[in-house]
Amino acid sequence: MNTDPTTLIVETTADEECPVDFLGDSADIVYFISFAHSERYGADHPLAKASSILKRKLGIKLGPLLNYADARTENAAEEEHLERIWQDPTAIQDCARAVADALESSTELRDLVEAFPELPDRLRELAEMAAWAIEQGSQMRLTYVI
Repeated sequence: MNTDPTTLIVETTADEECPVDFLGDSADIVYFISFAHSERYGADHPLAKASSILKRKLGIKLGPLLNYADARTENAAEEEHLERIWQDPTAIQDCARAVADALESSTELRDLVEAFPELPDRLRELAEMAAWAIEQGSQMRLTYVI
């Protein structure tokens, strides 16, 4: 039973609901993208360090995963921001796959994300959701609740 309220919410503009779902807790992706975002401000968490390696050493552009927002809004500006973060699912698919591949192929990265052993699996599932959205000709939006 999942008692952790932190969840990544994946939405599409498709006419039907995506048949692909996360097979485990999506909180690991929320933590990863949060620390990847804060890495530029000097965060020293292992996930921030991993994102630095992904960006700086491996040249993976994390932007598609960092285009996210809190699903709960409190004002019109936050509502408008939610509307602006819809994006091409191809970018999400490519980024999620590249990050998952890198996390699995590098000992240094595996060591940094060892507390989040299912992160590559969740990223691959996100890539599968994006692939479905591509087939539907739809856009995707990543939001979270904590």
